[in-house]
Amino acid sequence: MTDTEAAVSLGGITKRFGDVTAVDAIDLEIADGEFFALLGPSGCGKTTTLRMIAGLDFPTQGSLRIFGEEVGTLPPNKRPVNTVFQNYALFPHMSVVQNVAFGLKMKKVPKAEIGDRVAEAIRLVHLEGMEQRKPDQLSGGQQQRVALARALVNSPKVLLLDEPLGALDLKLRQEMQRELKVLQREVGITFVFVTHDQEEALTMSDRIGVMNEGRLLQIGTPREIYEHPANRFVADFIGQTNLLEGTVEATDLVCLANGVRVEAPTRRATPGTAVSVSLRPESATLHRRGNSPVDVPCLDGELTAITYLGNALVSTVALDWMTVEVRMENRADLDHLTVGAAVSITWAAGALAVVGD
Repeated sequence: MTDTEAAVSLGGITKRFGDVTAVDAIDLEIADGEFFALLGPSGCGKTTTLRMIAGLDFPTQGSLRIFGEEVGTLPPNKRPVNTVFQNYALFPHMSVVQNVAFGLKMKKVPKAEIGDRVAEAIRLVHLEGMEQRKPDQLSGGQQQRVALARALVNSPKVLLLDEPLGALDLKLRQEMQRELKVLQREVGITFVFVTHDQEEALTMSDRIGVMNEGRLLQIGTPREIYEHPANRFVADFIGQTNLLEGTVEATDLVCLANGVRVEAPTRRATPGTAVSVSLRPESATLHRRGNSPVDVPCLDGELTAITYLGNALVSTVALDWMTVEVRMENRADLDHLTVGAAVSITWAAGALAVVGD
């Protein structure tokens, strides 16, 4: 991807606050029309990165281009972007229409054009019939839609979203995740979405960039990030996983700490290298000891806890050398598995991923 093809291009972007490096030499290109998520824990640098794209913070060093134009020193109003924040920042004394139209009026857009553009933005976020309500007459989800409409009405080339769903309850947040993705496809512009919620990033994004301690650790599709994490942090941060310690014996062969040999892609790691092998709980299967398939590797242990989740059972298994979790669909044929049972864990071919430090 070249700079002219990229909606957003970061080249060695660094941001320091005194002696603290908040963002450390990030290289990143985001395609036109892509839904891209910056994901990581609090304090990892993702919001600072978004603020630099928005023009709310300036890079200490590096190149920042939007559709090929260097914008690293331009103020926010000179960039083809708009930002939606978690607190929405709506004007409480203004109606929905007035809030959405505010930016256009500041730009002295003709009145007739303002009316058409505001009506279209309100249609996009499904707020027809609520045009005259004030923010305190709206639910949290409706306020979030107003904030989106206010940003979209300015026809930005890139929409930046800083944890915009964080203030919503779980059910509404999941509903808005689906709506945001549909909205992004309809308007066809680039969305850059900052979140610390792994499920949110996996659900909504075309690609994800995982950050920690100011560094960009891995970029990939949700499936690539989840199934082939680049290192221990990514594997452990994206969903739940079991990290089995072992040593590379040969190409795609790892000897686990208990001596069991397993096939897993070793990514050209040299024999003798200490590695961790990621086994997702939902990729594992639990059997009563002696009932597991023959001629496949397994891990033997004792079932120490069962957590009922409605549609699934999470079983905790104590091995001699660590504890492993197994998540299986809740079915009647699992009733024979009880706490204290001697069990074996197996997994499907391709379920294991080797991760480094």
